[in-house]
Amino acid sequence: MTNSTAKSFYLGCAVWSYKGWVGDFFPPKSPAKDFLSLYAQRLATVEGNTTFYAVPQQATVERWAAETPPGFKFCPKVPKAITHEGLLVPHIEAALSFCDRMAYLGDRLGPIFAQLPPSYNPQQWDDLQEFLTKLPRDRFSFALEVRHRDWFEESNAERLNQLLRELAIARVLLDTRPIYNAPDDPQLASERRKPQLPLQPSVTAEFSLVRFISHPEDEYNCRYLQEWEQWIKSELEGGTQIYFFVHCPIEARSPHIAGSFQHQLESAGVPIPPLPSDRPPQSPDQLSLF
Repeated sequence: MTNSTAKSFYLGCAVWSYKGWVGDFFPPKSPAKDFLSLYAQRLATVEGNTTFYAVPQQATVERWAAETPPGFKFCPKVPKAITHEGLLVPHIEAALSFCDRMAYLGDRLGPIFAQLPPSYNPQQWDDLQEFLTKLPRDRFSFALEVRHRDWFEESNAERLNQLLRELAIARVLLDTRPIYNAPDDPQLASERRKPQLPLQPSVTAEFSLVRFISHPEDEYNCRYLQEWEQWIKSELEGGTQIYFFVHCPIEARSPHIAGSFQHQLESAGVPIPPLPSDRPPQSPDQLSLF
């Protein structure tokens, strides 16, 4: 569960293993086996997108924990075999088993989040309520992302938010505005498969999880990152812990946009911890900043 001794703000990307970062975000000639440890030297958290496609072996999860420093957090995504195969309740045992597997991350485990498909709508309310209620909330922190547009209608949104507040489950905040409010570009096509949904920045737990779908060009992100700057400042002052993830259609840009946002927040006086790469060097050969 989230605790008061944890950091207040975690910044990261969707993945840690991207070959295109070698020679830029990662040192030249970095082998794939070092990607996780190199990533964790520079950013504080990562989405566990890999778990969406397959449940890793226990030994793999233990290795992830061993390759990251204290304070680093994984936010694993519930496998699509659980969230994208119709109703949720028939998969509750699989969900509990997945949580138990993620427990091997130890103190590197952040919130576990479930992303529901656009086909899952408020008519499945009873199924969703039962599923969320049965999650082991005494042992883990959870977040939920909904994608059917009806969830964002006022009555449905408030009903969902109330349930999440009662269960201390965070509502994932997906911001796709930068890629939709920009000129058409073929390189945005893959990210524009994400639904264009209203942004309703509701906080329903002691922490919040934000997924910012950035544009590769900074000029199309500035307006929205300024809004997030003010929101983050206000929420941190209110005691909310925040996980902020930067996605980009051109993955090579993701860590740089994240690093730029970190410096923006610092320049604005927002009380956030430094990135690992911004701390005093521990060895003469420590890599440079973003």
